[in-house]
Amino acid sequence: MQNFEYIAPTDTIAAAQALSPHAGVTAVLAGGTDLVSLMKQRVETPSRVVSLRSIRSLRGISKKGGGLRIGAMATVEQLLDSGAAAPYRSLLQAARGITAPQVRAMGTVVGDLLQRPRCWYFRNGHGLLAMHNGESLVPNGENRYHAILGNKGPAYFVSASSLAPALISLGAQVTVAGPEGEREMALADLFRIPASESERENTLQPNEIVTEINVPGASGWRTATYEVRQRQLLDWPLVTASVAVRLRRGTVADARVVLGHVAPIPWRSSEAETALKGQSLGESAGEAAGKAAMAAATPLSQNKAKVHLATVAVKRAVAMAA
Repeated sequence: MQNFEYIAPTDTIAAAQALSPHAGVTAVLAGGTDLVSLMKQRVETPSRVVSLRSIRSLRGISKKGGGLRIGAMATVEQLLDSGAAAPYRSLLQAARGITAPQVRAMGTVVGDLLQRPRCWYFRNGHGLLAMHNGESLVPNGENRYHAILGNKGPAYFVSASSLAPALISLGAQVTVAGPEGEREMALADLFRIPASESERENTLQPNEIVTEINVPGASGWRTATYEVRQRQLLDWPLVTASVAVRLRRGTVADARVVLGHVAPIPWRSSEAETALKGQSLGESAGEAAGKAAMAAATPLSQNKAKVHLATVAVKRAVAMAA
């Protein structure tokens, strides 16, 4: 691991001031379950690490204005143990899929959102877009776990977050702090598909931190998350689907369908949502939503199976919500 300076500020203003406006110079340390391994592999080589552990305002999970507040230092285990999170069924289902006790105990909810891609090209030092001589290594290489949606540009990795699809389907917002103060935005806007190696997979500036997640009340919504995994322990899902639906007179009045591990960002499927609206929550509606979600899929040479897996994941998430 490359030598680095360690700073542990006690408030968010000092944390933002300690971060450099230049990407790669500094890094934020929360639980460390991802950053430490990246530093050991020298994929990340920050000269300064800014720890959030001493900032008390970033801790805790609580009810807030009829909804849920999740502090930036709240762990996955704390989320699972929180009575305030009990109404958010799809979020807890996604959190239970994180089975490693060490990750649950140390990994934070915000850290799960911001973990770097698990793409083996990136993790082995080939860069975020895995470019070589002006071309990506992915289309003609090992790509069975790569993107089937949103992959028409240079990015083929998939968003690694287990919790983002559920949170986006619940309409979550995030608060971001920087040198110029705080701003709020939809959690979905935290993610982006990079167009070049100089961009990252999120919209944060290098000197900004996420301070909390705010989730609206879940009353009136039926929610569920369904994951397809190759292994149940110590692994990431192949695909996930999080669904939130609201019924009126027995039919779907509003729907949100968000897929995970199929695109460089958590993928909200307007096609699946349209297929659900006006339908009763039966098997045929779930099947139609699954097929609609994959209508625009463009699988690579080795990951066509993910299209079928994602179709089934949406169908079963709808059934669980029902």
